[in-house]
Amino acid sequence: MGAVCKKWRSFIRSKEFITVRKLLGLLEEWLCILTMDPEGKQSQWEVLDCFGNRHRLLPLMPGPVKAGFGVVVINGKLVVMAGYSVIDGTASASADVYQYDSCLNSWSKLANMNVARYDFACAEVNGKIYAVGGYGMDGESLSSAEVYDPDTDKWNLIESLRRPRWGCFACSFDGKLYVMGGRSSFTIGNSKFVDVYNPERHTWCQMKNGCVMVTAHAVVGKKLFCMEWKNQRKLTIFDPEDNSWKMVPVPLTGSSSIGFRFGILDGKLLLFSLEEEPSYSTLLYDPNAASGSEWQTSKIKPSGLCLCSVTIKA
Repeated sequence: MGAVCKKWRSFIRSKEFITVRKLLGLLEEWLCILTMDPEGKQSQWEVLDCFGNRHRLLPLMPGPVKAGFGVVVINGKLVVMAGYSVIDGTASASADVYQYDSCLNSWSKLANMNVARYDFACAEVNGKIYAVGGYGMDGESLSSAEVYDPDTDKWNLIESLRRPRWGCFACSFDGKLYVMGGRSSFTIGNSKFVDVYNPERHTWCQMKNGCVMVTAHAVVGKKLFCMEWKNQRKLTIFDPEDNSWKMVPVPLTGSSSIGFRFGILDGKLLLFSLEEEPSYSTLLYDPNAASGSEWQTSKIKPSGLCLCSVTIKA
């Protein structure tokens, strides 16, 4: 349909198209997984459906190969931003932002960020993208934060964090931005502080009961699920309604060194094993299941090592 003419293509790329499909109950859910080949030389986005069938490989991302970039889904589109690349032996941070449109199966370039950064926190809140902290062009730790408005294709700086923060992650609850994990120049070791940004008041506040050294995280429903490096045999679950944490054992046997990456599909949490053993299955946690039956195994499995994943509804 997008190849018919510019007007059709413009409509398919618009928020209105997603809205109409949602009202008609026609939204489809796809799991986009960034995988690494066995040699660790090439990464590739692949798309799986709700049955675990591989739908297609995405076209290669434009620009040089990067690490430490941020990934967000907004208006049914995948947005990959910033990161750092090594060209001719020289590493440099990037401010580039690219968007993948699943309807058109193509990438396009968006406006550059104000600050080149990598290993930063990012999340979608109220239809806008926030990027916070990380490392800058010269490897310096950053406290700056900015927000992207897809309607104007512009990044605007907002109030900075009280202190630099890097290696952190972000998520959205009740219209607010939560930044946690990683490290801060004001703490020894990993930070337990949670920075919360209120877009309506344009201000930051702080909580003290966050999690540290997070290796995987995902928001399912209205709760945050984390895997901490120090305890990969349990899910750490955050409920923003009362700022409480609880832990749920992961049904594992054998090696304690098994790590996971998270995915979300149909309101359930997927745990992709980082072990290369083909015998390892993907674990599935259903937070809405009856007590004692939350854990299952799933046939959904990426073709390579999972680096990260996002869920697209379009």
